[in-house]
Amino acid sequence: MPQIMENASVKISRWLTALCAAAAIGGTGYYFIAGDVTAIGVAHASEGRVIPAPIAKITEAQGEQVAIFAGGCFWGIEGVYERVDGVIRVESGYAGGSKSDADYDKVSDGRTKHAEAVRIVYDPARVSYDTLLHVFFSVAHNPTELNRQGPDIGTQYRSAIFPENAAQRGAAEAYIKQLDKAKSWRQPIVTRIESGPFFVAEAYHQDYMKNNPNSGYIVRFDVPKVQALKQLFPNIYRGK
Repeated sequence: MPQIMENASVKISRWLTALCAAAAIGGTGYYFIAGDVTAIGVAHASEGRVIPAPIAKITEAQGEQVAIFAGGCFWGIEGVYERVDGVIRVESGYAGGSKSDADYDKVSDGRTKHAEAVRIVYDPARVSYDTLLHVFFSVAHNPTELNRQGPDIGTQYRSAIFPENAAQRGAAEAYIKQLDKAKSWRQPIVTRIESGPFFVAEAYHQDYMKNNPNSGYIVRFDVPKVQALKQLFPNIYRGK
């Protein structure tokens, strides 16, 4: 419990620092809650953005499949996908670096090649990789923020996809091109297609939103993502 509180405090401290910095330069960002767009004074993901679904359709093998996404703090990404019907389980962890560096303190320093990421085990007969991509870009994070998400700054918070096979890589690349062509955002998408193993994070990071629903960081930055998922993807949303 002390370590959980310590890491939550670190994230809230970063948020307050970014908030003050944004106020000093007159910056304004937005967050999404229950259909409203509210200024918070710091650049942040526009959760709940309505974007087109992937046009190209992936062909997937039968049985359990794995998707790995990185898009800022893994607490919120995990919380979103745990509420997607067809997802069997979600694990928070690290991707893009070495096993020896797969440690929260090391990754948080921004000196490793890791990104905070989630591994999603899903049933493609119930939810497709295309749909998981749709949720990733629409709800889970802002793909135009380079090496940051909201108050969290550093390469460990980059937007990245780690395909498990050629079909997933093709689907991800095609969807990014589709969204860029459609100009779904004013800024270009900076999501990277990467490769590398996934390492499960420390136990206290798993199910963090579920276990810490009243955390200030969770309430401020991650609950809106779940609300957006419920509003924009009602056919696949499941309460948790």
